[in-house]
Amino acid sequence: MKRLLKISHQVYGNLTFEASLRKNKSMKNNILVVALFAIVSIAHSQTEKRLESKITNVTVFLNRAQVTRVVSSRIETGKANLIIGGLTSNLDPQSIQVAGKGNFILLGTSHQQNFLNEFNQPKSIKLLKDSLVLIQKEIGSTQSQKEILNKEEQLILNNQKIGGANQNLTVAELKAMADFYRSRLNEIALMRTKFDEKISKLNDRQLKIQQQLNSQNELYNRNTSEIVVSVSADAATSVELEINYVVANAGWYPVYDLRAINTKLPIQLNYKANVQQGTGEDWNNVRLKLSTTNPSLGGLKPELNPWYLNFYELDYRSRSAAPAAMMMKGRADGISVESEDKAKEALTFNDYVSTIQTSLATEFDISLPYSVASSAKPTLVDIRKYDVKADYLYASAPKLDNDAFLLAKVTGWEEYNLLPGEANIFFEGTFVGKSYIDPNNVKDTLSVSLGRDKRIVVKREKLKDLTSRNFIGSIKKESYAYEITVRNTKSESIRIVLEDQIPVSQNTQIEVTTIDLAGAKFNKDTGKLGWDLGLKPNETRKLVYKFEVKYPKDKQVSGM
Repeated sequence: MKRLLKISHQVYGNLTFEASLRKNKSMKNNILVVALFAIVSIAHSQTEKRLESKITNVTVFLNRAQVTRVVSSRIETGKANLIIGGLTSNLDPQSIQVAGKGNFILLGTSHQQNFLNEFNQPKSIKLLKDSLVLIQKEIGSTQSQKEILNKEEQLILNNQKIGGANQNLTVAELKAMADFYRSRLNEIALMRTKFDEKISKLNDRQLKIQQQLNSQNELYNRNTSEIVVSVSADAATSVELEINYVVANAGWYPVYDLRAINTKLPIQLNYKANVQQGTGEDWNNVRLKLSTTNPSLGGLKPELNPWYLNFYELDYRSRSAAPAAMMMKGRADGISVESEDKAKEALTFNDYVSTIQTSLATEFDISLPYSVASSAKPTLVDIRKYDVKADYLYASAPKLDNDAFLLAKVTGWEEYNLLPGEANIFFEGTFVGKSYIDPNNVKDTLSVSLGRDKRIVVKREKLKDLTSRNFIGSIKKESYAYEITVRNTKSESIRIVLEDQIPVSQNTQIEVTTIDLAGAKFNKDTGKLGWDLGLKPNETRKLVYKFEVKYPKDKQVSGM
């Protein structure tokens, strides 16, 4: 029995000892978990680091733009999330590219919206808000003065009883009181009118400032976004990051200045760009690159689906719309491209612009810094200036207009990579008007009108003596003759192209016959006549052309 108790006590003691060990071990594990959690919490609090970035380069496409930002900082040992904030919410997350320099590893990038933070408002918006507050204060002050006048007027009108009931006033006293009432009430009415006019002007001014403020607030009163860059370093080190992303609400379109000094020198072609962006980010002193690429069009070739034919059957049952025959899918990748060939050096601001021909587009790299504000107003950027070879001549269509127009026939324009755009025309230092250059609709010569020259006199008239109407059996024959007179009153020889026309029949019963074309080039399909003449100073030339029209006499011809 004693032996059993001894064994039992020994077993119980061993169990108690083991339980104690397990309890101590559990406590140690708990302490270790708490310590690790504290370490992780401390480490986690140090992983996020917000950094300031600066826009250095922007590549502007016809629609959209690629923004380049640089970031410099220092990170500690371990992993860290570098947050680059204050970015436009219009950036395309799939276009984000990050490159870095330093002894660290880029683990990945992500993008997130920040609805709590808005763009820093520029000085222009702050000035508008200050002006609005001042105007509102002035309106309130003027309305208060007007209210005081109203109360004064009411006070006077409520106290018109003069003297007591049994008190008699002299005529002089009555006259004085009447003069007072009349004078003071008149002053109150005049002052109130002035206050009303002032308040009306202030309200108009307030409305205009508010409208201007609303237009700018549309660009800046919006949320921003953030790019999170995850990095890892074995030791504390410096970090330099270059971040690229594509933004919407940006682009450029070409404008041209065509300047002709006289009819002997080449035409100066100034190639410019209107750069516009409403991203909410101001591009301050950045290096611009203009590209003729349009990423929004997509970069994948469309695929043709089978084109099926079948008999049409009327079916009143509801049916879904047929799929489109062609669909474009995907998006443009690889927007940034490397330069291959550089254009030849030019003059003036051409020294600061490099023309880069890529496989798919043309780029203009501008080394001068430009600032493009986030605004509805575009920023004009000079691209290139060319001296273009041109032949000058006059042209006139006297049937429509008796004036002669000076034309410049520009050749060799294909090498300048022009895009369709509006052109401002200048001749001899004077603005002539606007034109439109569309390289897609011209061949080897680009024709530019430089305006009217009243020194070239052109006149067109019908010759009544040679115009007749006769009947031959059932056929009516009408004969026409026109004379074009052109005179050069200039002191130099000119070349002029004259255009006219004869009618073209669209019915076999109507027969048009040319009698005399006065040496004109004739297009049978269009009926156009053309003369290319050289006129000496003070020379006059007359051209007479004739034609006749035959048709059944019981018919009436339209267009004659």
